[in-house]
Amino acid sequence: MLADRDRIFTNLYGFQPWGITHAMQRGDWVDTRALMAMGQDAIIAAVKESGLRGRGGAGFPTGMKWSFMPKEPKPDRPSFLVVNADESEPGSCKDREIIRHEPHKLIEGALLAGYAMRARAAYIYIRGEYIREAEVLFAAVEEAYAKGFLGRNACGSGYEFDVFVHRGAGAYICGEETAMIESLEGKKGQPRLKPPFPAGAGLYGCPTTVNNVESIAVVPTILRRGADWFAGIGRPNNSGTKLFQISGHVNRPCVVEEAMSIPFRTLIEEHCGGIRGGWDNLLAVIPGGSSVPLVPAEQIIDCPMDFDALKELKSGLGTAAVIVMDKSTDIVKAIARLSYFYKHESCGQCTPCREGTGWMWRVMERLVTGDAEPHEIDLLLDVTTQVEGHTICALGDAAAWPIQGLIRHFRPEIERRIARRKGFVAMPEALPQAAE
Repeated sequence: MLADRDRIFTNLYGFQPWGITHAMQRGDWVDTRALMAMGQDAIIAAVKESGLRGRGGAGFPTGMKWSFMPKEPKPDRPSFLVVNADESEPGSCKDREIIRHEPHKLIEGALLAGYAMRARAAYIYIRGEYIREAEVLFAAVEEAYAKGFLGRNACGSGYEFDVFVHRGAGAYICGEETAMIESLEGKKGQPRLKPPFPAGAGLYGCPTTVNNVESIAVVPTILRRGADWFAGIGRPNNSGTKLFQISGHVNRPCVVEEAMSIPFRTLIEEHCGGIRGGWDNLLAVIPGGSSVPLVPAEQIIDCPMDFDALKELKSGLGTAAVIVMDKSTDIVKAIARLSYFYKHESCGQCTPCREGTGWMWRVMERLVTGDAEPHEIDLLLDVTTQVEGHTICALGDAAAWPIQGLIRHFRPEIERRIARRKGFVAMPEALPQAAE
């Protein structure tokens, strides 16, 4: 478990005011100029050495991503940092808490990250539904300008850096980095073909890096405490602290900062008071937000909660939005509901996604009631593989993976429903599911 002295987000629950005076008392904006004096390449090297991997879902090494940016931006093509605060993944709510209660960690992190990448400005793209959070963020940026921490001579360093807050309009697809860039430019939020990648041609055709809120907000603390400190938490290649968002059938749902690689059982027992009805009542867990495949109870109970361990279970850590489902859950209906979400949020640009997400949802709806043929299970699985990996962005994968996880682990339950519907055989309940 994570010791209190190692916590980065000390005001995660908002027990203290978020304003800049109290933020500085908690250690934000303290001698930021000295951190910048480390040098741009030294900051990137420190982030690499810390082992920080992107907290937005993909887990790509953050320092390596920064190193793709040009070392000498051209005068007519400035570099930009875009911060992804379009937190729309079902189950995910960690960035919301950072923006609500620790906005200055994000703003200071944007300055340091932008400086390291030779960026001229940062654009924070915040989800449209986050109304109060956006108000806090606008006010926090104004406070930073008033203190001289941003602008022409940021923190007295001689470096010019601006931060702009842009409110989205509630489109899930704009969480994809190139769709977000399109939206920032005032166009319809649809993903771009890659290459070119944003580091080569991003916002307004200029070099751009897109990072998650948590990825940026932890940077100042990493630089202050040292890369070795951060790298010493968690397992190798899965280092540092992580915000876990735990919802569903636990006794105390919460957002908590913990060490990477904490066992699932420890995470739930220590912070959520256990599973509703006890551990024998656990059915399955979606460990990283709705887009990753579910994992059955027996596989996840003692699993380390990190990128590599969950990948071995054919799932993923994602944003660490842990959705817990006990045996009262209608597991087929739950995945059908996720299928509807991805059908609804598809931008329609790619044919496999535009047509496939609707088709998969309609089949899932029939599987919920058992109004299908047994061969349609394999047909559905085949269609998910035709959608997965064949679209411009990862929304097609996100729509396919929950269904693949359901069929992989709960195929007997789907078959039972079909058999019962057709009256072929009086089968007992395969799972203690909710009454249909």
